[in-house]
Amino acid sequence: MTTHPLRIVLATLTVAVLALVSAPAAAGAAACAVDPATPKRQLRAMWVSSVANIDWPSRTGLSVSAQQAEFRSWLDLAVSKRMNAVMVQVRPTADAFWPSPYEPWSQWLTGTQGASPGYDPLAFMVAEAHARDLELHAWFNPYRVSNDDDPSELVASHPARQHPGWRFAYGGKLYYNPGIPEVRAFIEDAIMDAVTRYDIDGVHLDDYFYPYPVSGQAIPDSAAYAQYGGGFPDIADWRRENVNLLVRELDQRVHAAKSWVSFGISPFGIWRNVSTDPLGSATSGLQSYDAIYADTRLWVKQGWVDYLAPQIYWHIGFATADYAKLTAWWSGVAQGTGVQLVIGQAAYRAGASGQDAAWQDPAELSDHLYDNRKHPQIAGDVYFSAKDVRANRIGAMAALVSAHYSRPALPPVRGGSAAPAVPVVTAAARGSGGVAVTWTGSGTAYAVYRVDGSAPAADPCAHADARNLLTTTRQKSFTDTTAGSGTYTYYLTALNRTHQESAPSAGKVVTGSSQGFSVVVDNTDAGFTASSAWGTSAFSPQLYGADYRFADPVAASDPAWYRAAVPSAGSYRVEVWYAANAGYNSATPYIVTTSSGNQSVTVDQRTGGGAWRSLGTFTLQAGTYNVVGVSRWTTGTGYVIADAVRITLV
Repeated sequence: MTTHPLRIVLATLTVAVLALVSAPAAAGAAACAVDPATPKRQLRAMWVSSVANIDWPSRTGLSVSAQQAEFRSWLDLAVSKRMNAVMVQVRPTADAFWPSPYEPWSQWLTGTQGASPGYDPLAFMVAEAHARDLELHAWFNPYRVSNDDDPSELVASHPARQHPGWRFAYGGKLYYNPGIPEVRAFIEDAIMDAVTRYDIDGVHLDDYFYPYPVSGQAIPDSAAYAQYGGGFPDIADWRRENVNLLVRELDQRVHAAKSWVSFGISPFGIWRNVSTDPLGSATSGLQSYDAIYADTRLWVKQGWVDYLAPQIYWHIGFATADYAKLTAWWSGVAQGTGVQLVIGQAAYRAGASGQDAAWQDPAELSDHLYDNRKHPQIAGDVYFSAKDVRANRIGAMAALVSAHYSRPALPPVRGGSAAPAVPVVTAAARGSGGVAVTWTGSGTAYAVYRVDGSAPAADPCAHADARNLLTTTRQKSFTDTTAGSGTYTYYLTALNRTHQESAPSAGKVVTGSSQGFSVVVDNTDAGFTASSAWGTSAFSPQLYGADYRFADPVAASDPAWYRAAVPSAGSYRVEVWYAANAGYNSATPYIVTTSSGNQSVTVDQRTGGGAWRSLGTFTLQAGTYNVVGVSRWTTGTGYVIADAVRITLV
């Protein structure tokens, strides 16, 4: 693989740069060195698409428990990639993933439009996301009615059948006519029902406004134009104003109902080309302003959205639409507006067959985020779609996470509300599973920081970026399973619904000790590494934590490694946890890195799962290193499993 010039240039930016941060009043302001690789705030999200069962549910007709298990696995995937939000499609085709009084149950749940799935998916999704401190942005497709053009296929009670004048057929699909005022009001009402009844964090629209052009076909809205288009001599301007009205009115209605809910749109990545409009970008692709009547630049300039997430689904250097040129252009549009710019990323292209050669480079996606660092207006990224994040083809997502998401990040601040009161750490103590921290406070969520050494007075620079951020949680307790034997100081900050952060609490010092040392490293922890050949599954109920990893046997070791901080040289009991199954491997080799060299222990993973199983007691060196590995080189058949290990001083 050739070295990317972009990466060489931008690598120099990973050294510390100066930034001003706000310190507690008693400490005043300080200039702190921050690392752009560990930003304090960044929206990190993935789209979970329900239309055509792209992501979730994986197919229609799943049982309630199966649907819910699948959704939990998507959320756990987001957490494992250190994301902080999901954009979940809840109105894919003028239908609903909640019991809506306006529209029928979605066919993508049961296979039959209008049939209840037996529970309230949106209520379930919000609760599960918040339990993991993930934002849930409810994603609505505004105008699409059906992926075919036969209205008789719609359930009889469907509003598009009850009001045939509201719809038109185009390109083999049915759409609501954006030019009819009653349609616009109806769509807004349907969306607002979800806003008012559910504790969602955002309202999210995708890029489908007027339908994308189909060669040889004209949009059949001349009658609506004749009735409602007075004052617009150009039908194109009238169509744009129809979409503008929906955007502007939704912005007003969402924030009037719940000021803390974010309103965002993910439009097509090109507004207009500079050859058409001097305000446009240096591109030559389809223009959303002209093709689908979406005046996205105007929405930003008018502040009708809280964030815009243009789908910049092209590689760096692509002649028609260069990623780097578009991020620069969109950054210029957003600058000074108060609208946050989030980039829609084409995870689906990375390593996929039939894509340009650039997308066969595992570094392409990661290079996009290096480019983003040049533009302070860019507040984060959203990946399409969840299944492609999970697929991790050619290791592209793993490379991106390693380079850019090594630490958690707080979501960007919205609005100007006051930060919550400072929380109080009530206890921090070592236990068999790590350091248990508890606190009191009035925040919606809390950020947990750990600083090496004894530092009970907060240093503002220790919280200027995410290098010391362990996690965020909506609970009031947390166990730090990554703590070694050293002395640490723990701090808590409180976050409100729009992510304003309090000053840090007084620090709670936990002194260093190797007595009673025990550490668990799970496959979702930072100490775990594995190649892209290792898949992720939550199939077995015997799993430890959110999921486990699996791989086919191969005549090469390719181990999955568990890295841990061993506090001192001595004897340690090494235990492993795995999900067992009759079809898994009967001779899985575990490697233990002892002071006298690697030792291998073979385990039959067909039985004995769902519990700690001892590999034995070994003499280990002090230090932080790969202590235990799971090898793929075995004479057995069936998947080898890597889930969790526990290392205990004896």
